[in-house]
Amino acid sequence: MSKLIISRMVIRNILCDYTALMEQNRLLDFQFQPVDQKSILDNIYVGQVDSIVSNIQGAFIKIQKDTPCYYELKEQSTAIYTNPKKKTQMVCGDQVLVQVCRDAMKGKPAAVTTNLSFKGKYLVLTTGRKCLGISGKLSAEDKKRLKKWLAEETCQDYGLVVRTNAWDASKEELLSELSYLKKRHNKILQYGTSRTCFSLLEEREPFYLSVIRNTYSRDLEEIVTDVKERKEEIISYLTEHQPQDLEKFRFYEDASFPLNKLYSIEKRFQEICQEKVWLKSGGFLMIQQTEAFVSIDVNSGKYVGKKKAEETYRKINLEAAEEIAHQLRVRNLSGIILIDFINMSHSDHNDELLHVLQKYLRKDPVKAVVHDMTQLNIMEVTRKKISRPLWEELQLLSRQSADKEVT
Repeated sequence: MSKLIISRMVIRNILCDYTALMEQNRLLDFQFQPVDQKSILDNIYVGQVDSIVSNIQGAFIKIQKDTPCYYELKEQSTAIYTNPKKKTQMVCGDQVLVQVCRDAMKGKPAAVTTNLSFKGKYLVLTTGRKCLGISGKLSAEDKKRLKKWLAEETCQDYGLVVRTNAWDASKEELLSELSYLKKRHNKILQYGTSRTCFSLLEEREPFYLSVIRNTYSRDLEEIVTDVKERKEEIISYLTEHQPQDLEKFRFYEDASFPLNKLYSIEKRFQEICQEKVWLKSGGFLMIQQTEAFVSIDVNSGKYVGKKKAEETYRKINLEAAEEIAHQLRVRNLSGIILIDFINMSHSDHNDELLHVLQKYLRKDPVKAVVHDMTQLNIMEVTRKKISRPLWEELQLLSRQSADKEVT
């Protein structure tokens, strides 16, 4: 069972809200944001096409006068323009409804999509992909039941994605949430096409509420906070959107021993900021972020096995595979990930390692794919880029802290 902790602590001299998902006394997921800042991720705007870059099949769409975002032209057939009569290809000056789908990172601008998505606890309603999709993590029996319930609800105006959390939802709960999502969808379409350029049509909820919504509730035992300013906000959100989880919420009031100390959050946070990660066997990982990719090196370290070398390397690699999947999530590492496992001579052991890593990565809510082992025995993995990784968030905080000292 897991616990979701919502609290505050100072990171790089800046006070931040954070969420920490704990499972069996282990930090599974960690997100933070300065208390006086907001993210634009998932916000919906009236954007304006600034330029078309045909050679990369992309465009740049401004959501504010000084905020251009990257857009993939392959989506333009489903774009929603403020001029409803428009039927031709996208051109400079067009005004279109867009949603921020990826944060700015590594010097690259944020990305936007015209496939607007409206997320709930159980469902996601989409404007671009007009079909019914169901989470691959659900059982065949659950998929069949949910598909039957929602088969009559999809239409030409929107698509639906059934999330993993829908496993134990009743038909009434699903249809009630769908009704709420359809109202949001209709409001944006009616309101958005008549608004002026750069208008913010829908602002995402605070990130800690998004984390509550996205956390797999089947294993969630408790939601706890010790921040008075967040107490009523969380209760209000749960009452309106997740009443079944309201009993899991608890306000922690022991000021003499705050949540940060109770769960050793600061110590755990420092651990996930380090390049070296020790394994229980005595081996260790070296995790390094380069401009182009993430490099992970697996080392035998202090491990002294009593069996022959091949079995020793197999054991360390399998342990490393589990830890790597965990570190990718807790550090929010994304893009190209190259893993240098300890070389093994038996092909069966390499196949086993690949399948074990795939198994652990399937638990990650962000899509991660194991591609193959290169001729140099480097495992190739990709993980979807959605928000900035931990190391980049820390760099931004450091710059903000330095700027405050200068001013």
